[in-house]
Amino acid sequence: MATGHRITIEQGDVRVRVVRDGQVLAESDRPLVLRETGCPVRYYLPAEDVRTELLTPSDTHTHCPFKGTASYWSLPGSAEGTDDTDRVWAYPDPKPEVAAIKAHLCFYDTEVVEDVS
Repeated sequence: MATGHRITIEQGDVRVRVVRDGQVLAESDRPLVLRETGCPVRYYLPAEDVRTELLTPSDTHTHCPFKGTASYWSLPGSAEGTDDTDRVWAYPDPKPEVAAIKAHLCFYDTEVVEDVS
């Protein structure tokens, strides 16, 4: 890691549900909580807990010097260039320091409800 840059990953102890326009896209009691310097807290959810059949793979890939290359998916009903494109991402082959996030997906700009009963 660069000097002053830090990433921590912890097993979450809450139930997390991701909802978009009233539709549940993911629900998990096994989230990983990733904290990164200068970024908001992110929940990485196991792929098995995500309704991947509702997501559309994107051609977008970005590179993070700390986590690796990310792949993206768009949300249901999104059209190219709308705010719903590229709102879900994962690191298929993350850097060793963050290997725990492999096979986990993260949602951007969605309603995340914690402590769902």
